[in-house]
Amino acid sequence: MRLSASWAERFGRPEPKIVCVGLNYHDHAAEQGVAPPREPALFAKLPNALCESGAPIMLPTESEHVDAEAELAIVIGRSASRVSSDDALDFVAGYTCANDVSARDLQFRDAQWFRSKSFDSFCPIGPNLVPVAELGDASDLHIVQRINGATLQDSRTSQLVFGVRSLVAFVSSVCTLEPGDLILTGTPAGVGWFREPRTRLCAGDVVDVEIEGIGVVRNPVERAR
Repeated sequence: MRLSASWAERFGRPEPKIVCVGLNYHDHAAEQGVAPPREPALFAKLPNALCESGAPIMLPTESEHVDAEAELAIVIGRSASRVSSDDALDFVAGYTCANDVSARDLQFRDAQWFRSKSFDSFCPIGPNLVPVAELGDASDLHIVQRINGATLQDSRTSQLVFGVRSLVAFVSSVCTLEPGDLILTGTPAGVGWFREPRTRLCAGDVVDVEIEGIGVVRNPVERAR
């Protein structure tokens, strides 16, 4: 699904870039027993993955293990190319909630992340856009993922390996960021694949990603036909 009409009208672009950052929470690295990366590990999701709060996450028939991932999303406010970390917030419109839905079995089977991250509906965002003026660099916000009311992820953005300023600077050194583009900043510990026993999304579930000061993106889960 595409961004809501109001979002497209605000930024004038119905299909933004969706740049994501892997292994960007200290607690998530620790639960995997790996060292945090020395520079941001980037990947992308396609715009067809975008999904509004309230719309269903569709489980693809090709995957047997789909995870939700709670993430803070940076929303770019104006064109940014090779900006400095000191100036980075001047290019940020604000923040929203995101869910980096992932077909985890396909992710590890493929040995790269394109397919596993880009199925239709695999990037719920919203519903609120909170400006930088209210949250600054968003460096210590409570972030939670719940499935059917049960908490799986419970952390703070102070656990980020690379914060908002450094991510905007780094990504803008790779590609020019345009208004409405999204940077998903990574997910904390507690995703289903790394739990014991493993937990996956099932048809009938309801997933919440809640971030302090921003709100909740909530989506039911359905099986694709």
